[in-house]
Amino acid sequence: MFGTVAVPVWLLVLILGFAAISFATHFLFPSVRWFFRRRAERALSRLNARLDRKIDLFKLAQRSDMVARLAYDQKVVEAAMAHAAETGVPGEVAFEEARRYAREIVPGFSATVYFGFGTRAAKWLSRLLYRVRVGKVDKELGHLDPRATVIFVMNHRSNVDYVLVTWLVSDRSAISYAVGEWARIWPLSALIRSMGAYFIRRGERNALYRKVLARYVQLATEEGTTQAIFPEGGLSLDGRVGPAKLGLLSYIVEGWEPDERDVVFVPVGLAYDRVLEDRVLVEAAAAGTRRFRNRPVRVAWHAARFLWARFRGRTKGFGTAAAGFGAPLSLRAHLAAGGTVEALGERLMAAIAAVVPVLPVPLVAKALGEGVASREELTTRVEALIGRLQAAGAVLKLPPQGLAVTVEEGLTPLIRRGLVREDLQPLASGRALLAFYAASVPEV
Repeated sequence: MFGTVAVPVWLLVLILGFAAISFATHFLFPSVRWFFRRRAERALSRLNARLDRKIDLFKLAQRSDMVARLAYDQKVVEAAMAHAAETGVPGEVAFEEARRYAREIVPGFSATVYFGFGTRAAKWLSRLLYRVRVGKVDKELGHLDPRATVIFVMNHRSNVDYVLVTWLVSDRSAISYAVGEWARIWPLSALIRSMGAYFIRRGERNALYRKVLARYVQLATEEGTTQAIFPEGGLSLDGRVGPAKLGLLSYIVEGWEPDERDVVFVPVGLAYDRVLEDRVLVEAAAAGTRRFRNRPVRVAWHAARFLWARFRGRTKGFGTAAAGFGAPLSLRAHLAAGGTVEALGERLMAAIAAVVPVLPVPLVAKALGEGVASREELTTRVEALIGRLQAAGAVLKLPPQGLAVTVEEGLTPLIRRGLVREDLQPLASGRALLAFYAASVPEV
C-alpha cells in the first residue's frame, strides 16, 4: 500500500495538470466568479442609482441564455417549421439555422465595457473631433413614463452618430443600437456587441431571419430596453433627412399589446459642420449605389495626420457637431388615434427633421448658392436666411458672438478645403459637396 510506483514524467505531468484543472474548476473559479459578481452587482447598483432609466435585467442576462430564449421562442420555432416545409430541409436543420441567426443578432452587454470604457471613449473622441453642442431638448422629455420603453430615432449623417449619442445620453441610460454589416469585423464586432448593440442584415429577404430579428426586437421592447435606431436604414447620401424604412418600426408595432408598457419614441436630429465621410457619400450618390469603397490605409493615413496636427495645436477639429431632442411620441396614443405604421414613420421623420440643428458651414453653403460678389453680399444673404429660419421655428446652433463670426466659421472651412475660391465663387469640383451640406438646411 505504501510502496513506490514509478510512472513516466509525461504521465505525471498529465496527472498533475488534470488535478490542477479540477481544483480550479471546482473550487478556485467559483470563488473568483462569486467575488467579481458581488463587485459587479455593487457597481451596477451604484450605476442604476444615478441613471434616469435603469439598466434592465433583459440586457444583463447571460448571452447564451438570451440566445436560447430567442431560438426556443414559440414564434421562432413556428417560423423554423414553416421554413423547413417551404424549402424541404429537415426540421432540425431549419431550427439550427434559426439558432445561428439568434447567435448572430443577440448582443452580450457588459456594463463595465459600456460605462467604464465606451462612454468615456465616446466623450474623448467626440471632443477630439468636434465642438459638441446640444441644439434643443424638448421639455416633455423630463416627464417620460418611467415604465415606458424609450426608443431614440435619429437621422443618420455619419458613423460618428453612434459615438456622439452614446456620450450625450450616458447620464440617462445605456442604449442598445441596431448596427449594420459594417460592424461585423473582428475585433470591432466583439467590442460593439459588448456595448449592447445587435447586428442586423439590411435588405435580408430570408423570412426565417426576419422572424428571428423581429422577435428579438419585440422581446427587447417588451422588457423595457432603451434602444436607438436609424429609420432611414443607412447614411444620408444627399444630406437630407430621408423617408423611413419601416422594418424595425413594423416589428415594434406588430409585437406591441395595449396592456403592455408604452413605447415612447424620442426624435433626435444630428448635424455636423463636417461629415467625415462626405466625399464617399457624395461619390456613392453620383454612382447611384450604396456600396462604399473601403479604404483602410487611406483612412489610417488621414487619421494619423489629423491626430498629429491636433496634438500639436495646428487644428481645432472639424467645427461643430450638434444634436436636437424633440418631443416624445407615444405609440399607445398614436395607435389609439387610428395611426398606422406608415403614418408613424412619416411623423417620426418629420419630427427628426424639425430638430436637426442648423450650423455655420451648412448655413453658409446654403447662402452661397451659385456664388456671391462680396463678403458683404454673403453676410446679407446669411442674415436674411437666419431670419427666415427663425420665423419657421428651425433649431439654430450658431456662434453667440454674432453674425460676423457665424459667416467666418462657415466660410473658412469651405475655402480651406478647396470648395470655394477666395473670390467666393464655388469650384466646379466642390459643387456636389456644397449641395450636400446646403441640403441639410430646411427650405424656407
